[in-house]
Amino acid sequence: MPPQEHVADLTALDAAAASAREGFACMFSTSDEYESALVTARRAEGRYGKPFDWQALLLTGCVFTLSGVLLMFL
Repeated sequence: MPPQEHVADLTALDAAAASAREGFACMFSTSDEYESALVTARRAEGRYGKPFDWQALLLTGCVFTLSGVLLMFL
């Protein structure tokens, strides 16, 4: 092969490598930014519902249990 063809092949290879690098570029500079954007997007989709209030249910159960125990002893 003549040297001009080698130069053309190397130039094409460099262009292909640069194109591949651009395809893997990330719009987030840190993983914290990525996770924050991911959670924001998932909240917008409605994936995270409101958490159930277990404290109110537990308090109500304790009140009924204590009331039942007090009624038994009175």
